[in-house]
Amino acid sequence: MTNTVDFRAFTNSVTVPVMVFVDLQQEYVSAPRKLAIANAGPALENCASALKSARAAGLPVAHVRWVGRSNFFNPATRFAKWIEGFVPLGSEMVFERSRPSCYASRNFAEIMDEGDGEFVLAGFAGESACLSTMIDAFHRGHRVTYLADASASHELEEFDASEAHRMVLNIAKLYGRVVRTDEWIASLGRQVDRWEGTWAADTQLS
Repeated sequence: MTNTVDFRAFTNSVTVPVMVFVDLQQEYVSAPRKLAIANAGPALENCASALKSARAAGLPVAHVRWVGRSNFFNPATRFAKWIEGFVPLGSEMVFERSRPSCYASRNFAEIMDEGDGEFVLAGFAGESACLSTMIDAFHRGHRVTYLADASASHELEEFDASEAHRMVLNIAKLYGRVVRTDEWIASLGRQVDRWEGTWAADTQLS
């Protein structure tokens, strides 16, 4: 995969998805706190791979975080801070909201409405923020690719966390595309090659 994408390649109706990471915050990895997700490590590794690939490809990257006034995600505590390795760059978008869906952030909703409405989703938690965001996107006519293994869910009633996440993924398929991180990274490489090929052809014709 090449390191950068020349955005002149997108002039011929080529879609540029936004890479969206939701709630990669200390609250979810700080056991034994109530919202800590068991075995979040593999999901975070895949989030790191997706972030590295998105940055290398020059995709727009957005970080969405929960900010609340309760004992959870309280900005006065360290638990609302980013997980190490996922601190946004100055060139990346940051959105805040206090309800599960990313669309609860007015600015996020405006960016998606005014743009092409296509994004790739990863982060926590599957059964709340990720699923509600996909449902909202579907009803707005937006297109979402959900990285199944770059996300994780909490246990639900009699279902453990792994079982709950499998249910979330099955429901998510009704509202968008669900793929593994490695599949998405491989497809991203092919898209970058196609985008650059489009731009090269355009420059030769001009």
